[in-house]
Amino acid sequence: MSFWDHLEELRGVLFRSVLALLGFTVLGLIFKNFLFDEIILAPTKSDFVIYSLLGWDFSIDLINVDLSAQFFTHLKASVAVGFVLAFPFMIWEVWKFVLPALYNNEKKALRVVFLMASVLFYVGVAVGYFLVLPVCLRFFMTYTVSADVLNSITLSSYMSMFSSMVLLIGLVFEFPSIVFALSRLGIVSRELLRKGRRYAFVIILIISAFITPADPVSMFVLAVPLYLLYELSIFLCKSSESR
Repeated sequence: MSFWDHLEELRGVLFRSVLALLGFTVLGLIFKNFLFDEIILAPTKSDFVIYSLLGWDFSIDLINVDLSAQFFTHLKASVAVGFVLAFPFMIWEVWKFVLPALYNNEKKALRVVFLMASVLFYVGVAVGYFLVLPVCLRFFMTYTVSADVLNSITLSSYMSMFSSMVLLIGLVFEFPSIVFALSRLGIVSRELLRKGRRYAFVIILIISAFITPADPVSMFVLAVPLYLLYELSIFLCKSSESR
């Protein structure tokens, strides 16, 4: 294929990916009540599954101080849920695009990578939604400098934390799939990752501070699964090199 043929194929990949994103976004726009009441705002209610399991008596009352905030919050949330639902399809489109340029051994390795990428993304979303977000919410809502100061949380503030805890963590969880691909291509080795453990730990803390509000509790809650992902990456390098 010529350069222009590749460019045309890439344009098709982007078009189909955007089309899938828009299609799932429309679902978010249509099913507004379910999206917010059952998913996005569920961690603000006392009967949230994690609070029930841990015995936490905890809830949040949100307020809105911006006239247009609720409309744009719905729009942004619909795009976000569209991205989450369309993610496997977009990964598949990327896979089909790069497939013709790969050798047979590379095809076998990267086929596993693209499957792993979808699984790890949803695992990351689940960790953010069911673990990191509830811990952060409870910590900040129960922390006060004085009993005379009440916490009144705006919708925009909550949505900002929700997006960081869920979507960004989902993307960060892609790290093992990237390492696995680089390992099979001979770019990253098991020995390199083992030697870089101390540096990786510092980088993980920086990433945790960037994603979370940087308090020690939420940083620790996120840093632990991220470090386990690093160890998983070392294991994947080992298993791939032994083949």
